[in-house]
Amino acid sequence: MRYFVARVIQALIVVWAVGTLVFFMLRAVPGDPIQALLADVDPSAADAIRAKLGLDQPVFVQYLFWMRNTLAGDLGQSLYGSHQAVSQQIAEAIPRTVSLALVAFLFSFTLGLTAGIVSAVKRDSILDYGLNLAAFLGISMPSFWIGIVLIIVFAVNLRMFPAIGYKPISAGLDQWLRYLILPGLAVGLPFSASIARLTRSAMLEVLGQDYITLARSKGLNERRVIFRHALRNALIPVVTVMGISLALLFSGSVVVENVFAIKGLGRVLIQSILNRDYPVVQGSILLVAVLLVFMNLAVDMLYRLIDPRISYD
Repeated sequence: MRYFVARVIQALIVVWAVGTLVFFMLRAVPGDPIQALLADVDPSAADAIRAKLGLDQPVFVQYLFWMRNTLAGDLGQSLYGSHQAVSQQIAEAIPRTVSLALVAFLFSFTLGLTAGIVSAVKRDSILDYGLNLAAFLGISMPSFWIGIVLIIVFAVNLRMFPAIGYKPISAGLDQWLRYLILPGLAVGLPFSASIARLTRSAMLEVLGQDYITLARSKGLNERRVIFRHALRNALIPVVTVMGISLALLFSGSVVVENVFAIKGLGRVLIQSILNRDYPVVQGSILLVAVLLVFMNLAVDMLYRLIDPRISYD
């Protein structure tokens, strides 16, 4: 419990530091969001809007107001359109991003873990070399390029899946999956390659241990040796990568959401950066920081469940 409380305090400090850094960096970039919003209008009208939004105040005063409102759960309003609340924009976008991240994580976890185990068990075989080559290719290829290739092959040529858009799960599980399989593969394949490489390395190290040799000499079933004795002890570094990968998938889907025209958190964030929409950028990045930091904390807590020998004292 002491370790958990200390880590939560550290996580909150990191989130605060990220939010503060983003706040001041946005305002350090040359340009005025109000001028970009209103273009050629009367300067007095621009000054009135700037005063209404509090952008005429010194930067440090703006920061204090932002901190106070954020702690109260108010992330502000967008500077564009109908001045929609930032929390509402994020609430509308996050289901799409979460859906994409979960499907991508399912692909990366299943493909990566399976390929890593098979590659380690069939070490130095043709299958091992083939899986290693596929992993290197997966790590080397950017997700947006994979997405474009998948669209050309499976959406345009074979017409198996839709090329763009998103359907909520309320429209039916089959429709929800049809629209997420291609972007999920585009995001998940590079991560599955990293998981496969790490799983293979960890499994090879464990399979060379004396207790594995002893288990085999006692006549235990090979499947039991692999999955019960070897895999469990090889999972600690893999869980670290998978836990952080799940958080990175939320932020890593930014480009892929644009390729597949999915109006998720990534697309909202890019549009807000282009528009210099301070409140939306700050709220979106703060949410990503919270996901990354607390996912890392959750992974640390899982270590004890995987290996009871680990102590936090």
